[in-house]
Amino acid sequence: MSEPVRQGGANPTIMQSGLILAAVAAICTTLVALTFNMTRDRIAANEQAFLEQSLARVLSGISFNNDLSASALVVRVPHGLPGKENAIIYRVLNDSAPVAALFVVTATDGFTGPIKLLIGIDYDGAVTGVRALEHKETPGIGALIDENRSDWIYQFAGTSLNAPERSAWAIRRDGGEIDQLTGASVTSRAIVNAVNQTLLYFEANRDEIFTARADSGNTDE
Repeated sequence: MSEPVRQGGANPTIMQSGLILAAVAAICTTLVALTFNMTRDRIAANEQAFLEQSLARVLSGISFNNDLSASALVVRVPHGLPGKENAIIYRVLNDSAPVAALFVVTATDGFTGPIKLLIGIDYDGAVTGVRALEHKETPGIGALIDENRSDWIYQFAGTSLNAPERSAWAIRRDGGEIDQLTGASVTSRAIVNAVNQTLLYFEANRDEIFTARADSGNTDE
């Protein structure tokens, strides 16, 4: 003999399970929100410390005491810096006196794509350091631009528009005086050109870079 068919609402077991799942979801959401609020300041502090450390890597020998992240200037396209996107300049100060500028720019003519660079230039126009931030260059060849793979990138420290002479700002294969990576002349050329272009921009816009407000946009308009 078959059971009679129940009439009316849904199965109580299904309803109970749904209520339990909803309660668990609400508890989890609350816990996540509480955890985020408790760790937000710590995360922000860690991100700030990482930024400061990353930028300081190209400031060898430079004394400064300002908050680099707070000094950021966004230079909107079009501009005279390398890249087809907005560039970022961090102004480096020591007791409010300008001592250097850090440029986050993009060399668009890498062998396998754009190369994002961090370029430091002191107030007198000498390069304090160059680092590759992002790229997709060939492993074992073009990827040697990474400081943890070779010391090639270190050769830019101390260079300027007059050292080497402006006519010699090119890789040796192109008749210049800057060493290139073996088998990676395209990658080398892209970085050399980007550093040179950034130096030229700094020479032409140095005063505006240090006097512009952080939210003022282009420095060369």
